[in-house]
Amino acid sequence: MGQKSNPNGLRLGIIQNWRSQWYAEDKQVPNLVYEDFKIRTLIKKFYIRGIISEIEIKRKKSNSEEITINLFTSKIGLVQGADNKEKNKLLQKIEKTINKKILLNVFEVKTIDKIASLVAQNVAMQLQQRSYFRAVQKITTQKVLKSGAKGVKIILSGRLGGAEIARRETISLGLVPLNTFRADIDYAFEEAHTTYGVLGVQVWIFHGEVLPNKTIADTRQFFVQMQEIRKHFVRRYP
Repeated sequence: MGQKSNPNGLRLGIIQNWRSQWYAEDKQVPNLVYEDFKIRTLIKKFYIRGIISEIEIKRKKSNSEEITINLFTSKIGLVQGADNKEKNKLLQKIEKTINKKILLNVFEVKTIDKIASLVAQNVAMQLQQRSYFRAVQKITTQKVLKSGAKGVKIILSGRLGGAEIARRETISLGLVPLNTFRADIDYAFEEAHTTYGVLGVQVWIFHGEVLPNKTIADTRQFFVQMQEIRKHFVRRYP
C-alpha cells in the first residue's frame, strides 16, 4: 500500500531550498526548531489570512543572538503599515518572545495565483464565508492556469456543504507529476473552520521541470526561449 508524502519535503535539497537555513550541534537542534515554530506561529496569528506566502528564517551561527527573517507577501502595504508601524509591532513581539535581536525583511510577491500557500489560504477563506465549494474549486483552478502554471490540483475534504457524512472532492487541470522529483511542484495545506466542522484544503501547483544543474529561474527562462524558437520554426516551415 502506498504511503502519502509531502511534495515539498521530497524535493528539499534537489530542486527546493529549506525555509529554515542554519546549522547546529545535535543538542541545540530541538531548541532552535521550537524557536522557529514559535516565530512562524506568531507571524501567522499577527496577520490575516491570504497575505503571507512564505516565512524564511536564517541564522549565521547556531548560538547567534541575531536572526534574519524574510517575509514574502502579496500585500506589502498591509504587512508594513503606515510608517512601518505594523512591521515594528511584529518585530517587538518576536524579540520579546525569543529574547533575541531580529532583522526583519519584507519582500513583495506579484504572482499571487501561482503560489500554493496563498491559493490555499484564499480557498479556505471563501469556504469560511460559506461560498459553494465546487464553484470555489472551479474558479480557483482556472485562475491558476491563466496565471501561467502547467497544472493544478485542489482537494477539499470534510463535511462539504454541511453534509452529514464527510467526503473528499478533487479537481485537477493540466499536469501534476507528483512522482517526478525534477518537477517544480508547490504544495500547501490549510484548514477552513466552518459552523459545521473543519474542512481540509490541499493545493498542488506544477510550474514545469527543473533541468539538472539549473535553478528554477534558469529553467523557466529556458522553456520560454524554447517556446519562442518553436513559434519561429512553425512560421517559417508551416
